Amino acid sequence: MVQGQEQGQFDFSIPETSGKLVRVEQLWQEFFSDPSQWWDNRFIKKNPQNPDFEHKSTHERLWIEGWLNPPWVKAMVATTALCQIQSRGGLRSRVAGSLGNGVNVRKVCQEGRLEEAMHMVEVMLQQNIQAPIDTYACLLKGCARRRALAEGKRVHALIVQRGLDSNIFLGNMLVNMYAKCGSLLDALQIFDSMPEHNVFSWTTIISAYANHGQGEEAINLFQQMQQTGIPPNKVTFSVVLKACAMIPALQQGKQFHSDIIKSGFESDVILGSTLVDMYVKCGCIEDARQVFNNMHERNVVSWTAIIAGYAQQGLGKEALELYEQMKQKHVQPDVVTYVVLLKACASIAALEQGKQLHLDIIKSGFELSVIVGNTLVGMYAKCGSIEDARQVFNSMHERDVVSWNAMIAGYAQQGLGKEAFNFYKQMKQEGLQPDIATYVVLLKACASIAALEQGRQLHLEIIKSGFESDVILGNTLVDMYAKCGHVQDARRVFNNIHELNVVSWTAIIAGYAQQGLGKEALDLYEQMKQEAVQPNIVTYVVLLKACASIAALEQGKQLHLDIIKSGLELDVIVGNTLVDMYAKSGCIEDARQVFNNMHERDVVSWNAMIAGYAQQGLGEESLTLLEQMQREGLKADEVTYGSVLSACSHSGLVDKGCQVFDSMCKDHGIIPTIEHYVCMVDLLGRAGCLAEAENFISKMSVPPNFLVWMTLLGAAKNHGHVEIGRHAFGCAVKLEPENAAPYVLLSNIYAAAGWRDEVANI
Repeated sequence: MVQGQEQGQFDFSIPETSGKLVRVEQLWQEFFSDPSQWWDNRFIKKNPQNPDFEHKSTHERLWIEGWLNPPWVKAMVATTALCQIQSRGGLRSRVAGSLGNGVNVRKVCQEGRLEEAMHMVEVMLQQNIQAPIDTYACLLKGCARRRALAEGKRVHALIVQRGLDSNIFLGNMLVNMYAKCGSLLDALQIFDSMPEHNVFSWTTIISAYANHGQGEEAINLFQQMQQTGIPPNKVTFSVVLKACAMIPALQQGKQFHSDIIKSGFESDVILGSTLVDMYVKCGCIEDARQVFNNMHERNVVSWTAIIAGYAQQGLGKEALELYEQMKQKHVQPDVVTYVVLLKACASIAALEQGKQLHLDIIKSGFELSVIVGNTLVGMYAKCGSIEDARQVFNSMHERDVVSWNAMIAGYAQQGLGKEAFNFYKQMKQEGLQPDIATYVVLLKACASIAALEQGRQLHLEIIKSGFESDVILGNTLVDMYAKCGHVQDARRVFNNIHELNVVSWTAIIAGYAQQGLGKEALDLYEQMKQEAVQPNIVTYVVLLKACASIAALEQGKQLHLDIIKSGLELDVIVGNTLVDMYAKSGCIEDARQVFNNMHERDVVSWNAMIAGYAQQGLGEESLTLLEQMQREGLKADEVTYGSVLSACSHSGLVDKGCQVFDSMCKDHGIIPTIEHYVCMVDLLGRAGCLAEAENFISKMSVPPNFLVWMTLLGAAKNHGHVEIGRHAFGCAVKLEPENAAPYVLLSNIYAAAGWRDEVANI
């Protein structure tokens, strides 16, 4: 006997419930084997607690929503015709009679009681009462709304039974129902079987394909419609423009724009907004703006579409300027507008404008929207204001997994990996289940701070969560292990990814390249080509850097040919990397040829070429290129001047190097970095101007570091200057006393001077 219980005090409720479960299942089996033995009370009962069915002899009762029902009951009820069941006391005929005009059926259907409404129609059919056509339309709408395919097929069968399957109105409704329920094939079969089509038939089937992501087929159907001579209406044009935006199909979109003008619909605000959206998604912001400017009437959708277009093109400043114009026109933004604008602020780190938007959101009453809250958190985090992001997060009345992801990503982006993981733990403690995006953010945080152990723990959690087959997570795991220096673990994950894509291949190639394993990275590229995976810009950039790191000139040239075949040679990033690869491989002429052939050059392009000349000790060429760069209106940055100073140093151009340094500071307002100071000390030291170098160090605006003193010490060794060598040595060992390099250099200086005792002391 269990302690604490006396005889007769055992709880028998569980066995009793178990017995009831068995009996209820038996009753349902009897019901479906012979429904005629049961009364149907569904349409005469006034109290929901009364049973739906009652056995004529035993009076045992069943409820469709009964909590003891086995799980298969609802599906059976939904797929079984129950119109032959009689209501108690012959009330079925009176019920059916009261439904003659279909009003009650529509009422029940509109209330969401779809099963009851369908049964009513079944009863009416058995009584030879003709339900109106709009009754079937109401049922089909209900099925489409609930995505209830099985019930929709039952309604379809009733329509056929009633002989209404050739009705064009119901045919259109059937196409819509099947499409909304996810059965595109059934929708097309209904459409093809219709004896005639009108504009609504075509619009419905075109919309079905567009909504299923098959934009090309939607456009083909639209063109077939035009060939039949049926003119599209505004809705048809709106649907096909969305299909063009989806693919994207710019040329067809322009043709449909022309058709809209010919049809006289160009002044319609909805079509105008859809045209703006289509041009935006096809990457033609100028065309989108022209349509927007020509609109006689603009609503919030129009403004949001054009603002989103500029934001998506990386033109955040222009997007925010449009918002100001929108406010001047007294058009009230909605949630989507604010989300787009906040993302624009995040993309250009426009913190002040983001704060003003936050105030506007509060005034508009949208601050309680969870979507707006999540976007605010992301905006503040990406603008570097993590405290503001946390304040918004804490003030949110409702938070979902996206809210937590935004905050975790914010900490990770700021390099606050520990805080990101603490937030992740808090998220789990509050009962929220991480999703794929959560793990991606955390793995990137691990990669950024080389947190291998946390990455391994996350890997285990991903496996437990059942996400290990996700290709995005697989790619991120490969990247994490590679950046943590464990390329073998990265390779194991890579080998277990079921569907390798270009990102997967690029991640593992980059992993090997980052570890200095350029040959292995190039071998993987060959495997990638054998698998017929097309490299992208990132892949080629990674591979070119691998070639540069091991001076693999022939493989670099082959890559250059592959890039030309891929049509990516005009990309500025690829061009910059090619210049760098050729320069580091010692082919300065090839580097210059690539540089000269670039249709577009940015400051990185010029820096790469100048650095190439510097590496070859071609100081005059570096100086000439700097002057050309400035003539073309590009502003040289810290990297440019560092490369030019290095080139002057290797070429012995002391006076010109000093002029460049002075011009950088005085004329261009660039504050020298420690790298610039090292270059200047090296410039003076190589030329034997050791006293000037020592004096230069004494006037530095920042404390000289170990590298500065080692550069001077190296120059003292090369020129046999003992006193300056001693001074540089003393300063270097104060900064890094355990480093052996200063001792080696000073001992060499003493040895060259014949000071054997000092060499022994060192």
